[in-house]
Amino acid sequence: MPVSKAQKRANAKYNKKHYDSMLIRVPKGKKEKIVAHANEYDISLNKFLNRAVDEAMERDKNNG
Repeated sequence: MPVSKAQKRANAKYNKKHYDSMLIRVPKGKKEKIVAHANEYDISLNKFLNRAVDEAMERDKNNG
């Protein structure tokens, strides 16, 4: 179902208020591996990346 222009504006406004955006760069071919891993566990790419970052930060905090 197509999304109306008003809905697109509402979504953009909500996202701007509630989220920060980041661009990451990975070596060619790695993106497909990361996406496949997230799909294998039936989670979104965003959720997987957030979990990976949270786990790494917690591990670093405990080992520092």
